[in-house]
Amino acid sequence: MPNLTLLDWAKRTDPDGTVPIIANLLSQTNEILLDAVVKEGNLPTGHRVTIATGLPTIYYRALNQGIATSKGTTVQVDEGIAIAEARSEVDIDLAMLNGNTAEFRMSEASLFIESMNQTIASGKFYGNPASDPKQFLGLTQRYSDTSAGNGQNIILAGGSGASAQTSIWLIGWGDNTTYCIFPKGSKAGLLQEDLGRQTSYDAGGTGLRMEVLAERFQWKIGMVVKDWRSCVRIANVETADFEALANELAPTVFTNILHLMSRALVRIPAGVQSMSRMAFYMNASVFSVLMRTALEKSNAAMSVQSALDQFGRPNRFMSFLGVPIRQCDAILNTEDVIT
Repeated sequence: MPNLTLLDWAKRTDPDGTVPIIANLLSQTNEILLDAVVKEGNLPTGHRVTIATGLPTIYYRALNQGIATSKGTTVQVDEGIAIAEARSEVDIDLAMLNGNTAEFRMSEASLFIESMNQTIASGKFYGNPASDPKQFLGLTQRYSDTSAGNGQNIILAGGSGASAQTSIWLIGWGDNTTYCIFPKGSKAGLLQEDLGRQTSYDAGGTGLRMEVLAERFQWKIGMVVKDWRSCVRIANVETADFEALANELAPTVFTNILHLMSRALVRIPAGVQSMSRMAFYMNASVFSVLMRTALEKSNAAMSVQSALDQFGRPNRFMSFLGVPIRQCDAILNTEDVIT
């Protein structure tokens, strides 16, 4: 089952339609959750992946002469899975007041779904088990050192303000590149479980009892970067350039961002791109700047295209040289400068 997204898993595993509804709600606020390729892990609590660390040696051979044997080198890495969970309790009499208990509960649940959405999206970029062992490892910690082996896929945009930077990400989602995982034998995506009528023994934090309708929300998720070449981080993007942007400064800022995005595309080899679903990710500050670029008819690289989304709805999206651009507000404007 190659290149399945969260929505694909939902359609395959939940014929009652519950999970597709949740996936629809998630997509309305953060498209990265549906862009990502999702795979079942090969471990109950994670996923073991074999990553190539070196290529075999190739020799030139003359007639009647032999060559030495060679081999590539690999390393096995175990990627962890985090469990994000929340519980909702609604006063049963309050839920029955409007005459449509199911609709009222769904309106309450949508707040939990949105919060879960923001938590998981943030984790994909900033998850750090070193500071919180319960988290999964996000992209920022993987691409934070230009002297590391994957440092060539970190492009510095020149910003220098302390805690005033943002990043633009180019991600190639695929079964053999970058993907998300869920535990072996479990379900993909956000689980919404109706626990029915229960007695709360600590209503409002008072220690008193109250009859409630309870729900549990849970998402088990991890992230794997099997091929580090499939992601590029454009770091040190100075947010002050966007906050104080005047019309006369716009061409300079636009041009700088487009040049950085062009460099990012070149950093991912054509072979990796061909087996990946490519997309740029940036927050509203950067996205709004590029939207102005897309509206300039003289700019052929940027365009606004019409297409159907994963739910078959008409949609318009920006692209750069054919690669979709997604707004993702989980990406902060307060990142530190990296070197």
